[in-house]
Amino acid sequence: MHDPAETAPLEALSPASPSATPPAPAPVRLAVIGAGPAGLALALLASSRWPEAQVTVFDARAADKDVSADPRTLALSLGSVQLLQQLGAWPAAQAQPITQVHVSQAAPNLLRGLLPNLNLPQAEVRIRADEQAVPMLGAVLAYGQLVAPLQAAWAKRCAAEPARHRMCFGTPVQALKNVAGGVEVDAGTVETFDLAVVAEGGVFAEQARKALSRDYQQTAWVGSVTLDGHAPTGAAFERFTRHGPVALLPLKPAADGTARASLVWCVDSRDDPVAPLDATQRRIVLNSLLADAAGQVLSVGPLKSFALGLNAERGLVTGRQVRIGNAAQTLHPVAGQGLNLGLRDAWSLVHALRGATDLDAALRRVAWARAPDRWSMIAATDFLARSFTWQLPGLATARGLGLAALQALPPVKSALARQMMFGRR
Repeated sequence: MHDPAETAPLEALSPASPSATPPAPAPVRLAVIGAGPAGLALALLASSRWPEAQVTVFDARAADKDVSADPRTLALSLGSVQLLQQLGAWPAAQAQPITQVHVSQAAPNLLRGLLPNLNLPQAEVRIRADEQAVPMLGAVLAYGQLVAPLQAAWAKRCAAEPARHRMCFGTPVQALKNVAGGVEVDAGTVETFDLAVVAEGGVFAEQARKALSRDYQQTAWVGSVTLDGHAPTGAAFERFTRHGPVALLPLKPAADGTARASLVWCVDSRDDPVAPLDATQRRIVLNSLLADAAGQVLSVGPLKSFALGLNAERGLVTGRQVRIGNAAQTLHPVAGQGLNLGLRDAWSLVHALRGATDLDAALRRVAWARAPDRWSMIAATDFLARSFTWQLPGLATARGLGLAALQALPPVKSALARQMMFGRR
């Protein structure tokens, strides 16, 4: 019998020949809904790390709307900072590095009254960047200062590769529908994509309730304060009080050199002690609550209030739809990890999908891989948030002893610091 290999061209038989090269992976059409930090970071990651991806970003806001002045404060972990640096979209000049974190608890009134001479260990944990051998633990900056360079970077990608990238701003997505092998995206006209990632979050009070939802009956008062400069530059403070946590995140100094910080002040909504106070009264109360190491609050700016709650999906993936960031889980701000979770979601998603021949299998791997990080953070913040409403004797003392134990056990403290900086790996 004639062997066809005898007359086949040599180049067809050679493993190194062009005809033996595997075909290029088919393009994957990716829709990103929401041009906030998580959505834009995902789009830029997919653009640079996933060559097969054809990325379209949808957002309701117009492309020419100036977002740079949005003053909302973001706290980013070191891992998030490093990711944004890799994307070339980290505004280092506007960001204030966090070089140390001081977490403490006010001494319980009961113990102070009954045992004034009791010498308890200090209920505090101090974590320093130099002790962890890192340049910073994280950084703080305004929402607009982060979104503006991310959006500019995405606009540049779209201009450079218009066949692969699209910027559909001023185009709100009205509905998503899983279909065979993809997702229908209704944004005035209906298009089918291989995959849709929802990165539109919003605040707890405005969200439709997800599978796991809990109203903490707490309010966060947020704004900015000026300080006397007693605290070290780059120091962040969190103080557990009987009403809830109070946090100060360092900001860049004012033009005249005055020290500034972003304030997050959480209290019980049913008996809100902050709402009736004026700025002077709020300053006095804050100074009575904060740790001495934070120095003195000199002035309190206008504060806005937000309802707090837990609102989380049980999983990130439903068919070919993926939710990341606040679209997947809205958390209490006690740990400041909402956006950091979203950026880790984005990185894991692109890392798993690039080069994947089976999108559905890759999405299942993403869901499993992200579960430990997501659920450990959800459980930790939920426990802390609810613990402030529990009227259990000795609970505050136990929490204080836990902080003291963390400070006394450097390996455990370092493990906690690594998780806050990089997530659970």
